[in-house]
Amino acid sequence: MMEFKGTDSYVATPDLMVAVNAALKLERPLLIKGEPGTGKTVLAQEVARALDRQLIEWHIKSTTKAQQGLYEYDAVSRLRDSQLGDDRVHDIRNYIVRGKLWEAFVAEKPPVLLIDEIDKADIEFPNDLLQELDRMEFFVYETRETIRAKQRPLVIITSNNEKDLPDAFLRRCFFHYIRFPDPETMQQIIDVHFPEIRTTLVREALKIFYEIRETPGLKKKPSTSELLDWLKLLMAEDLPEETLRSRDPAKLIPPLAGALLKNEQDVHLFERLAFIARRERAGR
Repeated sequence: MMEFKGTDSYVATPDLMVAVNAALKLERPLLIKGEPGTGKTVLAQEVARALDRQLIEWHIKSTTKAQQGLYEYDAVSRLRDSQLGDDRVHDIRNYIVRGKLWEAFVAEKPPVLLIDEIDKADIEFPNDLLQELDRMEFFVYETRETIRAKQRPLVIITSNNEKDLPDAFLRRCFFHYIRFPDPETMQQIIDVHFPEIRTTLVREALKIFYEIRETPGLKKKPSTSELLDWLKLLMAEDLPEETLRSRDPAKLIPPLAGALLKNEQDVHLFERLAFIARRERAGR
């Protein structure tokens, strides 16, 4: 069995590689949690690429029902075709729309099935998939047939921790929490995305980035993906690292901060901190 060892475009920590390979060996779904922007969705894409497997993506919304992952019966189209005298109406299979689990179950090679942001759906959603993910089969009532997985797919499920998942569901998964990258790991991630970037610019940018994340009262901490966007802008503007290094502490908000601060509360927080810093400096 092939093992996942990361890719040239995705920095996987040793514990994350262990989690992916454990899920492969146990033939259990891999439940990945972590802050938004820490590469949970990209992980599934990179695992599929590294293992040379097809990637089937099921992106969950608040209105998504578990049944949609299996199949849907299009009764409206069948009614319309019957009114038009279409011969297709005599075979109900023409109106069965396959879902993502069905696609994964009938794939010739075991695919990677991504169930993305499962916590967006109704609380009953995970429980409604328990049997199907456990037994790797489901029953189609309209055609009275059982669809069984030809080969067990690697199921990767992501969650942003917006709501707790049921215990019965958690028992069936191998769990891994992607911790926010430390500066050393973040440097590796930056090297992968921007191999030509100036080391001095990265050093100053990382210092500011982690200072922002550690600011008390911040509503939304900037993520890895937002740091990469910010660095891309700094490079495009050809901003000298001296601009970051000699940043006036009374201003606090870094250049092109719109890539890092994503709501007015956090901008106002930094403006207040800047005002306090200016007042303290004036009182010396």
